[in-house]
Amino acid sequence: MIRIAIVDDQQPNRVSLSEKISFMKEFDVLFLASNGQEFLDKMHVRKKDDRPDLVLMDIDMPVMNGIEAVKYSSEIYSQTKFLMLTVFDDDDKIFDAIKAGAIGYLLKDEKVETIIEAIKETIESGGAPMSPRIARKALNLLMQSEIQIKQQPEETNLTDREKEILKHLVDGYDYKSAGEKLFISPNTVRTHISNIYQKLHVCNKAQAIKVATKNKWFMSFL
Repeated sequence: MIRIAIVDDQQPNRVSLSEKISFMKEFDVLFLASNGQEFLDKMHVRKKDDRPDLVLMDIDMPVMNGIEAVKYSSEIYSQTKFLMLTVFDDDDKIFDAIKAGAIGYLLKDEKVETIIEAIKETIESGGAPMSPRIARKALNLLMQSEIQIKQQPEETNLTDREKEILKHLVDGYDYKSAGEKLFISPNTVRTHISNIYQKLHVCNKAQAIKVATKNKWFMSFL
């Protein structure tokens, strides 16, 4: 059973989506929230084993928007994945959401069947689903970052631990899996990754991996 929470400031949207998802026997919608702060309040009172596996998070909401909620929540609820479900497809929103910790990014005009498959993909195979239009924009952002990446130095001052974590990122591990391999917590992994980003002058995992593979550092990390 995949446990779900839905956060959207439009009541008809969250209720309708909840009813459609609840119709599927493999899903359990735990709760709904109208903004990021209400979501955090509801998460706070739930026991660890009764929190959602995945949250469908809108972006533009009063009190606390979705990106702020994801940024805060991904630090303290490492077992929960966040999938943005929004009308926004501009570059800044995409970049900010992924940087905050969102695992995927879907547009609200997707069919409910597509949303359901995206949830399954995220939970069952660790996927990072994106609407086609969003994927194209993300690819453009990645291509635009190539100039910065090509200018990266061939030597860095990464610590041995940071090199280990970067190697795990190159190998496709997520924060939780990398932490388990290295016997450290996901939050500690996040801290190291933040330091890696600063030292490499990059903004996300994809750019860090490109820097490492371009300079063939991972060959020396084995």
